[in-house]
Amino acid sequence: MSLASIYGILSLKQAFAEPNLVHNDARQHIFWMLRFIDPNLFPNDLIADYFQSVAPRGYTIVYKLGIILGINPFDLAKIIPPILGLFVTYYFFRLCLEILPIPATGFIGCLIINQALWLKDDLASGTPRAFINPIFIAFLYYLVRHSRLGVCVTVAAIGLFYPQYVFIAAIMLILRVINWQNRSFKLTQNNRDYQILAWGLFVAFIVLLPYIITSSEFGPTITRAEAMNSPEFFEGGRSRFFHDNFMDIWFTGRRSGMFHSSLFTPATQCVALLLPFLLIFPRQFPLGRYITPQVWVLLQLFISSVLMFFASHALLFRLHLPGRYTEFSFRIIIALLTAISLTLIWDTLLRVFKHNYGYRFYRYLAGSLMAIMVGIVLLYPAFVPYFPLVRYEKGRMTEVYDFFQQQPPDIVIASLSAEADQLPTFAQRTVLMAREYAIPYHLGYYNQILARTLDMINAHYTDDLQTLQDFINQYNVDFWLIDPAAFSPEYIKNNHWMLIFSEGQKALNLLENNSQFALYQQVNICRVFEQPNWWIVDAKCILNNPG
Repeated sequence: MSLASIYGILSLKQAFAEPNLVHNDARQHIFWMLRFIDPNLFPNDLIADYFQSVAPRGYTIVYKLGIILGINPFDLAKIIPPILGLFVTYYFFRLCLEILPIPATGFIGCLIINQALWLKDDLASGTPRAFINPIFIAFLYYLVRHSRLGVCVTVAAIGLFYPQYVFIAAIMLILRVINWQNRSFKLTQNNRDYQILAWGLFVAFIVLLPYIITSSEFGPTITRAEAMNSPEFFEGGRSRFFHDNFMDIWFTGRRSGMFHSSLFTPATQCVALLLPFLLIFPRQFPLGRYITPQVWVLLQLFISSVLMFFASHALLFRLHLPGRYTEFSFRIIIALLTAISLTLIWDTLLRVFKHNYGYRFYRYLAGSLMAIMVGIVLLYPAFVPYFPLVRYEKGRMTEVYDFFQQQPPDIVIASLSAEADQLPTFAQRTVLMAREYAIPYHLGYYNQILARTLDMINAHYTDDLQTLQDFINQYNVDFWLIDPAAFSPEYIKNNHWMLIFSEGQKALNLLENNSQFALYQQVNICRVFEQPNWWIVDAKCILNNPG
């Protein structure tokens, strides 16, 4: 718990090191919660409405409670991760002892899982995926403890914070009543297992029922065939999923693959691969005999995750992303196997060091190896320059944010700049479209975002003032935030996302031909704010300009 606290304090130190810091993904998942503080914010905002609609209920409740207590949601998103890290530590320690009842195993396991979580930004994000780690580890602990109440509560919590993992929990409950005895599968004779199965499945059904009986106002979910025709799912797209390489699609792809790139991060987790070989030699590694039958929970977790991985591929994208079903599960499995392997190895080295009085070389070798391994495991974060990994984005345009905050809360801002990603968070005003929010999984939402994107590119680079004015009227735009560099070919060449659309290619051709643009010609007339690298143009002024 002390080490987990230290890691958490290090994250807080980064989080509050300077103002205007926000986690990369918190910009999507949290900005709309400012409505709970000021209901006048983001009126008729498509982006805010969408992300509010897809937010899990439990996650929303936590942040609502924080706001009631007077905590800004962006501050709460920085405070929550260290607290979740403590819950992870407590339950992971208990889970380790259920599998190998040696306190050192629990300590090593907690050290490894904390390093793994803080070397990736899931926990630091404060988003729904931050909550799945402690909740699911608690579920595994109560499952091996045969706690009916604990299983029911954690299954409900999973459904409230990360509904996809309810399927994994349900499959595990079913697998728990199947035993391998006398070279055949048999149903358990333990009535408590059937009670846990019945109650667990009942709770799973209840928490998933709202998703079953209600349809999203932003549906339908995109199908595989539709995604195959969308550039968003290929290289350069906002949500790349499809790859040319078979290995990337099924094994290493960020969204589609079974194995996440951080699976063996920290690198000390590679020791987990040694466990099958250590168990072959029980005389040399005698602690292996103390591994309890509860270790089978790891196999059940593996099977459940893999089944859901293939089910997600088969039903793409109705069960969301396949990689999500293995990423968290495999991290837990690897951390546990690493803890067991290191315990077995250190125990053997310790016995060699203690008892080989006649062979000093072996004692020195064993002692040296123990010291090196302990040092590497404990001090691994010291060799990582970015530990803990928090991926905070800094809002650098303070004057721009202040300008927009002085405007009415119902204004609409149009911008092709990447800075538009920051405006809902720091300026607390509506953006017509921004790449950060162009999530393509629900067509009722994405089709509108796509139309806005293409129309905005055309309006930005048209030479016809009437086309620009029609765009402003259609979307009721109040301001344009313009990067002066946007009128150079390099701007679009460096914007891979814009180039996936034919409108982006058309704009690049116009820029290379030195065309005249209506928006550029209006800058000197309607500019209301200027910085060396930014212009804010009053869109209503453009409407009043006869050209």
